[in-house]
Amino acid sequence: MGVELLSPAGNLEKLRLAFAYGADAAYLGLSDFSLRSNAKNFTTDDLEQVRVLKAESGKRLYCTLNMLFDEANLAALKEQLPVIKTWPFDAYIISDIGLVPLLQDAFGPSVELHLSTQASCTNSSSASMYHKMGFRRVILGRETPLQDIRRIKDANPDLELEVFVHGAMCMAYSGRCLLSSHLAGRSANQGDCSHTCRWNYQLLASGELALEEEQRKGVYYPVIEQDGYTTILSSKDLCMIDHLKELVDAGVDSLKIEGRMKSSYYVAVVTRAYRKALDALATGDERWRTFRQDLFDISHREYSTGFFFGHGPVDPTMGQGIDKSTEQGYLRDYLFCGFIGEQVEPGVFALELKNQIRKDMTIEYISSAVHRIEDNGFCLLDEQFQPIEQADHGKVQYLKTDKSIQTGYIIRRETVVK
Repeated sequence: MGVELLSPAGNLEKLRLAFAYGADAAYLGLSDFSLRSNAKNFTTDDLEQVRVLKAESGKRLYCTLNMLFDEANLAALKEQLPVIKTWPFDAYIISDIGLVPLLQDAFGPSVELHLSTQASCTNSSSASMYHKMGFRRVILGRETPLQDIRRIKDANPDLELEVFVHGAMCMAYSGRCLLSSHLAGRSANQGDCSHTCRWNYQLLASGELALEEEQRKGVYYPVIEQDGYTTILSSKDLCMIDHLKELVDAGVDSLKIEGRMKSSYYVAVVTRAYRKALDALATGDERWRTFRQDLFDISHREYSTGFFFGHGPVDPTMGQGIDKSTEQGYLRDYLFCGFIGEQVEPGVFALELKNQIRKDMTIEYISSAVHRIEDNGFCLLDEQFQPIEQADHGKVQYLKTDKSIQTGYIIRRETVVK
């Protein structure tokens, strides 16, 4: 097997898109037991569709059970194991090693286990220990530099290594953070992070320095300042699309995209870009760079290469992480509008909209193979197939076009309407 591209699936729609746009595997959470409790996650109502989708695609599916379990959650998990067993999972992602015997007893001694990045495995000795415990794969801590990844693989050639290559990063050590619990009463380690590090703060200098959060007027957090500087909380996003060869050469077996709470459009576009870039390693096809640009058109924070090339996404003149912030700030150049639905007659398609489109706009269609098709001559039709000025979410409406498009294509438009 070649290097795996692993994409997030926060719901059924995102799972379909992850597979359609090039992922070899997807990871998802069941309600209550993953670190993305605010993602829709999956319930037994989705089970049959997931089974069909997995069977038709022939791709792999991983279940995230990577929260830190207290006694109540552990008891709930034990009750749910017979239900979880009915899902077509190929592996289980866990951080609590107490689950190893639990899952082996429930699913058999050969159950495939992947160690979550939450376990902070960053060296060859730890990786070897986890391998002996029964883990087939280790998802390395985001703090692991590229040179250490090589050493870990050299010392453990039969152990699969997975790394995050794109998406949000946590300021805490592999997500072990208590900021959300302390300031918002929501546990990040049980899937309920309030993203406190990304709140908007105002620095107040009346007497001692303090932070006041935008939505919590009158509540002050002391700031310890040294030499005129204070701590910056919100991290940049990770983007390793220009360095996949280095990762593959270091022995990485799986490249993981973060984002179960991101939009369906995000999952599709990011998966497609990394699929094209990964395939280009074998073919030498430089056309992947066209798709790379989409990473800078979607909503994102400033990009960096994280800790792969040093000790963090800082000024490259310091010889550490390579900062790509000059390419794009925290902007969203395109708005996800929805999907092309069923074709009802030649050139006329049902619309499945998430955001409004108007006939005076220029829209674009994209698919797993088609980079973009621009359209400024389409017509919008109502339920009776009469012309209308705009189409909105939640209504029966149609689009008429002379462009060569198909059911399932994504519709988007620039945020600055032209």
